[in-house]
Amino acid sequence: MPLQVVGSCSTVWIVADINRAAAEKEPWEILESTSSLMGNGGECQQIHFICTKSDYIADSAFHSAAGVRALIFKRNMQAKEAVSKEYRKLNKVKKHFSDDCFKVFTVSSEEFLQTERLNPDETEIPKLQGFLQNLNDCHSETLNYVSGAYGILSLIQGASCREVADQKTDVCTELEEKMRHELDKVRKPMEEAHEAFEKCLNEGVEKSKSSCERVLKSVLHPTWVKGGGFHKILKCIVANNGTYKPKRRKQINLNVKLASCLTDSIDEEFKKTFPNEGKCGPFNGVINTFSLDTTRLIQKYKDVELQLIFLKTEVKKMKTKLNKIIRERKKTIYSSLTTTIRETMQDCYKKAAEIRGQDSLKNMRDTIEKHVHDSKNTMFEQAKDVMLNQLRCLKEDILKTLEETMQESIELSLKTDGDSIPDVTGELVMVKQHYNELRGSADEETLICADPPGPVAAP
Repeated sequence: MPLQVVGSCSTVWIVADINRAAAEKEPWEILESTSSLMGNGGECQQIHFICTKSDYIADSAFHSAAGVRALIFKRNMQAKEAVSKEYRKLNKVKKHFSDDCFKVFTVSSEEFLQTERLNPDETEIPKLQGFLQNLNDCHSETLNYVSGAYGILSLIQGASCREVADQKTDVCTELEEKMRHELDKVRKPMEEAHEAFEKCLNEGVEKSKSSCERVLKSVLHPTWVKGGGFHKILKCIVANNGTYKPKRRKQINLNVKLASCLTDSIDEEFKKTFPNEGKCGPFNGVINTFSLDTTRLIQKYKDVELQLIFLKTEVKKMKTKLNKIIRERKKTIYSSLTTTIRETMQDCYKKAAEIRGQDSLKNMRDTIEKHVHDSKNTMFEQAKDVMLNQLRCLKEDILKTLEETMQESIELSLKTDGDSIPDVTGELVMVKQHYNELRGSADEETLICADPPGPVAAP
C-alpha cells in the first residue's frame, strides 16, 4: 500500500487468520513500520485488528452444537486477549496511539451468511458494518450544505431590511471587539506550543549530535549480513536517497534513523498538540472554541437576527476549513525533520552512488560517515529550524485567515447596502424548516464542525 494512502486513513484495519493472529510477525511489523505515518504523521484515530475464521474448530464433529459454540466463544476471547497483549508490547506504536485506539474483532463470513445460525458471540461482522455505515454517513455533509444555504438566505433577507441602521452599527462594534478578544485567545496557546516544541527540539538536537555516528554505524555495519553481501544493499540505499526494502526484512531508511532522536524528542508533545481526534489541543482546540457570541447577540439585537444567523454559519464553516488545513499541514510539519535530513544528505548519496571498483563498499561507508561527521553540527539544527518555521507559519496563517474571513463576513452582513436585493422570504422559510429537521436528528455543533473521515486502510 502506498505510504501516502496510510497517512490519509482515519481508521486502519489489519486482517489475520485467528489461529495465527497474535503469533504472525508480519501484521505487527506493518504496524510498527507505519505507526508514525498513521499517528503523528497522519490522521488515524483507530486501529482495528480483525481475526478471521472465528467459527472454525478443527474437531467440531466430536462436540455437540452447544459444545462447539462454547469452544468458539472461549477461543475468540483468548484470541482477543493474545492480540491485545501483543499490542501492549509495541512501545513504538503506543507513542502515537493509546490502548483505547486499538480494538480487536473476531469475524466469520461463513457464520454471518448463515443468518439462521447467527450468534453475536461468533462473528462481529455486524459491528464492523455499523462502523463503516457511520463512516459513510452523509448526514453531516447534508446538514453543512443546508446550513450554508440557510446562512446565505438569511443574509439576503436581512440585507433588504433598511430600518435597522443603528442596531447594525452597535452590533458591528461588539463583534469587532469580540473578534479581537477571540484572536488573542487563539494566539496564546499556539505561541506556547511553539515554545514547548523549541525546548523539545533543542534537546533532540543535542542527542542527535552525540549519537548520530553510533546510529549510522548500526545501518552501515549490520550484523545480519556479512562482508560483501551488504555491498549491493548499500548501493540500493544511496541510489534511492537513503531508503531500501530488502526481501523478508524491514525497510532500511537511513534518513529516519538519523532523524530518530529529533522525532523521539517531540513525539509526545506532537500528539498532545495535534491529536488525530481534532477536538482539543492548542490548534484544533482553540479553533473549536472560537466564537463571536452570535447566539447572545441574536437575543439582544432581534432586528438583525438574520445577519447574525449568517455570521454564525460562517464561523462554523471557517472552523471546518481551518481544521482541515491543520490536519494536512501537521503531516508536513511532522515529516519535515526527516525531509530536511534527506535533503541535507543528497550530495552525500550522490557521491556514494558514483563510487565503483575495488574497496567500493568501504569507500561508500567512508563517504557517508565523513559527511555526517562534518555536517552534524548544522544538519540537526537546520531540521529543528525548518519545523519551528513551519509551526510559526501555520499559526500566522490561522490568525490571518480567521481575522480576514470574519472581518469580511461582518462587513458583508452588516455594512452592505440593501438596494435591489430580492425578497427570499419563501425560500428562507423552506430552508429553515429543513435545517431544523436535520439539526433535530443530530448534534448540530458536532456535525457542522466535524471533518469528513478519511478512508479505511487494511494492510
